[in-house]
Parts: sequence; structure tokens; C-alpha cells
Amino acid sequence: MTEFEYAYEMVKIDTPAPAFDLPAYDPIKDDETRVSLASLAGTWSVLFYYPADFTFVCPTELKDMADEKARFDAAHVTVLAASTDTVFSHRAWVKHEGLMKDFPYLMLADHTGAVADMYNIYDHESGIAARGTFIIDPAGVIRGIEVTSGPLGRNSEELLRKIEALQFMSENPGVACPARWKKGSKTLTPSIKIAGEVAEQLN
Repeated sequence: MTEFEYAYEMVKIDTPAPAFDLPAYDPIKDDETRVSLASLAGTWSVLFYYPADFTFVCPTELKDMADEKARFDAAHVTVLAASTDTVFSHRAWVKHEGLMKDFPYLMLADHTGAVADMYNIYDHESGIAARGTFIIDPAGVIRGIEVTSGPLGRNSEELLRKIEALQFMSENPGVACPARWKKGSKTLTPSIKIAGEVAEQLN
């Protein structure tokens, strides 16, 4: 088994997302709730894992996601932040970290790391999850996977671009979106007839 095959043994692109049912902190209501994969049926969602509360790069990422809430809402996307911290840690962090002020998304508490393990981002030695981003479509199928190195923060603008492209392709079967595609840009319809002539198709 290769390293790549091991990394994606349990979670794979274009296959059903591993089911979960986790406690969560709701920073808007300042209360505890629960979130399951089943509860997300019929909507696009993003499972946004970060290593830990009270860390350094993590609050910059979550603020970046919060700043784009209007765009996520416009795309009808449910954003779920997640880490292996408890709901109590989530609440304390939101209350104390300036970058987390007015954070609008539910924060899943995968305290045992069981869900992160199913998504192949759990570090058993440290007990924390890697920076894993999973785009899940309304049918519960994983359409995007991104895992980055610990010190590297992610970019919500690029995540939104990917979601918009995936939604466009879902609404237009058979169409492909080329590199850096944005709404209104030209698309491709894969066919042997354009093999070797992609440049002409995009001009």
C-alpha cells in the first residue's frame, strides 16, 4: 500500500462522506447543540477542521471564514468549524480571542478524534486534527478535499471559488471548469473532438 492510498483509505473524493454526530458550540446562541451529517442532507456544506483552540494560525483562518459569511450564505453553504477540543474550550476561546469576536458558525467538538480519524486527518500522538477542508454536496458526497501543513493557513476565497465551480458543474452535467475558473468564465465540454485543441476552446 502506498502512502497516498493509506491517506485516503477511509475518505475518498466523489464517495459518501463518513457519517458523524457530534456536540457543537453555537456562538450565536451561546449554547450547546448537536450536528450530524444526516442533518445536512439537501445542502452544500463545508467541514472545516483546524488543529486546536487557543493557537496561532487557527484564529486567522476562522476570522477569514467569518468575514466571508455573506458569500457562503449566498451560495447556500453550511460552514462547520471543527477540532478535537471540547465545547467548553470552544466557548472560552470565542470569548477571549479578539479574532473570534462575533464568530458565526457552529463549532463541532470531536473530542475523541473519532470523526477526524475517519476523515484521515487525526494525529494519534498529539490528539489533534490536521487542517482538513471537506466540501460535501447535498447528497452527502465529498466533492472537495484539502489538507495543508500545520503552519499554513487556508484561503476562504479559494474555497468559495471551488464551491461555486462545483455547484455550477452540478447544475450543468458534462461541463468542466478549467484552472482559475470563476463565475462567468468559459467552461469546457470534454470530448475527443477538443483533445489537443483546448486553447481554441477557451479563446
